[in-house]
This record gives sequence, C-alpha cells and structure tokens, in this order.
Amino acid sequence: MTGDARFEDADEGPLRLRALDAEDLAVISAAVQDSVFPITEMRYLRGKRRFALLLNRLRRERPTRQPERVQSLLAFEDVGHVASQGIDRSDTDTVLSLLSIGWEPGDDGGGRITLTLAGDGAVALDVEALEATLTDVTRPYRAVSGRLPDHGE
Repeated sequence: MTGDARFEDADEGPLRLRALDAEDLAVISAAVQDSVFPITEMRYLRGKRRFALLLNRLRRERPTRQPERVQSLLAFEDVGHVASQGIDRSDTDTVLSLLSIGWEPGDDGGGRITLTLAGDGAVALDVEALEATLTDVTRPYRAVSGRLPDHGE
C-alpha cells in the first residue's frame, strides 16, 4: 500500500484558456507576458478570419528554480483586419517579444485587440467579437537563457 497523495505529486496538464470578454483577455495577457516567437510564426488566415501565433510562453503558473517555457498557440477568431507597426515582416530572422494584449471595445460587440511588442512594435486586430484561446501544445522545457526577463523594475 502506498502513502497518502501529496500536493507535490500532482501532474499539471497543459494550460487551456478561452477569453470572451475583457476580464478573460486580461488573464490570457498575463499568461503570455514575455512570450517570444519568430516573426514567421505569426499568421493571418483571412479565409478563416483567424489570427494565430505559435509562441514560446514563459511558464509562470508553476514557478521553478530554472525558468521554463512551453510552446503555446494563441488564436483570435472573427478577425476582419490586421495591421502592424514597428516590425519588419520581411526580416524572417526577427524574434518578437509579446508584452501585453489590450482590448478596445467598439460597436455591437466588436472592437480592437492590440498585441504590444517589445521595442515599440504592435499588431492590431479588428474583430467582430472578442474570442481568443491559448493552448499549450508541447511539454515545458527549460528556458534557454536560464533567467527570467528583466524589465528594469
């Protein structure tokens, strides 16, 4: 017979979040802060009205001695238009860092989602309705740098 189960024995599954309002989106924004991704992993699927990023998310929900990252898919639905500033989409070697996700409501449930990037870059998504999902798609791995990001705070 084995001993009682301990909290430390719990095996955390992948993170799966869905945002349908500003409060939900704030939770996803906090979860993806300091995520990094190659510019080539950012896609607008016009026919499906979906904008998606495959990013390397800093895993904050389970602090460890060695910082961990996990690949996650961040997707936005009902996207009618995408605009960017401060990034060169033709430079395929660029790695971007996501700082936050903001929401500006518009008329009839639609609005603008703004992805703020380090270095004064931004991506704006005009949407008919707020719907975003964040899904971990790999197992966690040690962050290559071995450090947490420093924002000079």
